[in-house]
Amino acid sequence: MTKTVIVGANHAGVAAANTLLDNFENQEVVMIDRNTNLSYLSCGTALWVGRQIDSVDGLFYTNKEEFLQKGATVHMETSVETIDFDKKIVYCTTLNGETFEESYDKLILATGSVPISPNVPGRDLKNIRFMKKFQDGQMIDQILSDDSIQNIAVIGAGYIGVEMAEAAKRRGKHVLLFDAATRSLPNYYDKWFTDNMDENLKEHGIEMHLGELVQEYQGTDKVEKVVTANGSYDVDMVINAIGFLPNSAIGGDKLERFANNAYLVDRHQRTSLPDVYAVGDCATVYSNAMEQTAYIALATNAVRSGIVAGENIGGADVESPGVQGSNGISIFGYNMVSTGISVESAARFGVEVDYVDYEDTQKPGFMKENATVKIRIVFDKHTRRIVGAQMGSYTSDISMAIHMFSLAIEQKMTIDQLKLLDLFFLPHFNQPYNYINKAAQAAN
Repeated sequence: MTKTVIVGANHAGVAAANTLLDNFENQEVVMIDRNTNLSYLSCGTALWVGRQIDSVDGLFYTNKEEFLQKGATVHMETSVETIDFDKKIVYCTTLNGETFEESYDKLILATGSVPISPNVPGRDLKNIRFMKKFQDGQMIDQILSDDSIQNIAVIGAGYIGVEMAEAAKRRGKHVLLFDAATRSLPNYYDKWFTDNMDENLKEHGIEMHLGELVQEYQGTDKVEKVVTANGSYDVDMVINAIGFLPNSAIGGDKLERFANNAYLVDRHQRTSLPDVYAVGDCATVYSNAMEQTAYIALATNAVRSGIVAGENIGGADVESPGVQGSNGISIFGYNMVSTGISVESAARFGVEVDYVDYEDTQKPGFMKENATVKIRIVFDKHTRRIVGAQMGSYTSDISMAIHMFSLAIEQKMTIDQLKLLDLFFLPHFNQPYNYINKAAQAAN
């Protein structure tokens, strides 16, 4: 019997536990988490807060009882204080102060990530909230239900910030969106795409304050003003969505770390210590686009890393194929998807790239329902290997195309292999000679 203790029970930890319990015999699984719930799909919070879905029930895809039925031991509302890696013991404290310990044969760290908190005056005022856990969404939803709360400042124009700005606007609030960067969504998209999103946000009434770093929050008891170098703005609530850092305090200097302090793991999810694995947002991944170790915190990556760890602990020999960081966003009906690296990020990572842009309608011109699609394919300047792709449109049909580019990056395809790629045609879906083919044909 192999005893595996999993610290953290959201996507990565859940995937690891399910893999062990569903696929291997003689497995004892112990799950430990500080929260009251597990498996929360936080990417759906903005849809719930913005009343685009009726209930949060579907945002939980499993629960404690399901793991108990499978034979797991589950400790919720329990914190891991320390770990003795030599003796293989995890020391825990429950919410009511009781202490206990769990020995292990294998250990999986699935501790996730934590929101970045801006170190500015006034950050402890009331009605300044973060967006991470289910409880955070509940509190934001409750505050927005107060009719006296009208001016909402969202700090950070990344994915979560933009989605929460849309959600608050859908609740009838006046929304101010701040970011130190001069455009939204700069981590995944080049300016050619984010210009469209910025205009989309403006057209739907979001007050844009890009290129403005928040310097202070002011108020007596609750937050009343956001202060930047450009001015002071009246607000009733602040939603912080600056970004996340790996939650990797456990282990101290015992485990090797990445540049941002994430646990450094190999492609079997093994850390630098024997029998200790790390998965999800607290750990590194291997980027196929950059062909090097990276940190890409996405739920999809978390699930895959949990499966890989579970398979290897169970007795298989499974190596992660690496990731591309595929992602997408839909705001007020405008859709953007990307995978791999952008032109701007390639420069930061020291990858010499070229790119091709193309713009066309999704369907033939005679179709009544149609939309323009923008596509950028990024490729290595020397080998012509595809390293990234971005697409934007008011049609959702682009979402599946980005999966093809993800596979192309993983399989090291070149831009030239796309020129005559067999893509089906039906007027309901696309054109006879697809814009993907046309973009590849236009590449240098």
